[in-house]
Amino acid sequence: MIDVVVVSRKNEAQDICSYELACVNDSALPGFSAGAHIDVHLPGGLIRQYSLCNHPEERHRYLIGVLKDPDSRGGSQCLHEQINTGDRLRISEPRNLFPLAHQARRSLLFAGGIGITPILCMAERLAHSGADFEMHYCARSSERAAFVERITNSSFADRVFLHFDEQPETALNTARVLAQPGENVHLYVCGPGGFMQHVLDSAKAQGWQEDSLHREYFAATPTDTSNDGSFSVKVGSTGQVFEVPADKTVVQVLESHGIDIAMSCEQGICGTCLTRVLEGVPDHRDLFLTENEQALNDQFTPCCSRSKSPLLVLDL
Repeated sequence: MIDVVVVSRKNEAQDICSYELACVNDSALPGFSAGAHIDVHLPGGLIRQYSLCNHPEERHRYLIGVLKDPDSRGGSQCLHEQINTGDRLRISEPRNLFPLAHQARRSLLFAGGIGITPILCMAERLAHSGADFEMHYCARSSERAAFVERITNSSFADRVFLHFDEQPETALNTARVLAQPGENVHLYVCGPGGFMQHVLDSAKAQGWQEDSLHREYFAATPTDTSNDGSFSVKVGSTGQVFEVPADKTVVQVLESHGIDIAMSCEQGICGTCLTRVLEGVPDHRDLFLTENEQALNDQFTPCCSRSKSPLLVLDL
């Protein structure tokens, strides 16, 4: 864990603030790569993940951008309403679940709304290394688009295309941008679920291969739980068997019996709670594992995923 101080807080756009974090003792922060995020520990025991959006070679600070989400589960609301310049926080070292493929011949970057945070860091890195790329940034309006001044003043401004709903003439023609995927061209997308699905579906319709498509979700889409039933989980090391009712998660049931699993996002996005499955067939509801990884059925996210079989045996 790293103790940091909020060096500055800045309003970047409507309902979006950036927070510049530095070590409390002025020492260098751990290095990170484009696409990385940190866990931020907040008052009340909340832990939330935020992408780093400053240049990856900076070691004196981390910069995060936070959208005040009207459907906040407490994280973004806490940051916007309680955290100010001079406050101290605890954070994790950076982790990267959304890395660049540095061998790519060309990269296409797509950001929707607050999804600009990891995408902007990627653009900074690609520009610094002289790589071939272009970036498309979509937002509901110019007032809701963060870091626009930084982008327009950057060395790669001529490779950035801004698309605002309020300006129909700037609409993103996804099919045209993604037409005829070239060899060793990679796509990266981050933003609201509907936006990401549109970009990914458009790419697949144009013949893009799955291993060239990279995504990072900030929030899970609502899941229909009306048909959820109960099932059992067995702790592989002890043989204990517990029933998981329809209205409880595996994590909640295990915690109630004194078995703690590290957890953070609670939505199947971050992979913190990823648990090995020894027997049974999970009902995958996460956005962390790829489709191929889910098909193996040898691991699952107990914070949100359930079971298709009556029993899951877990490697715990």
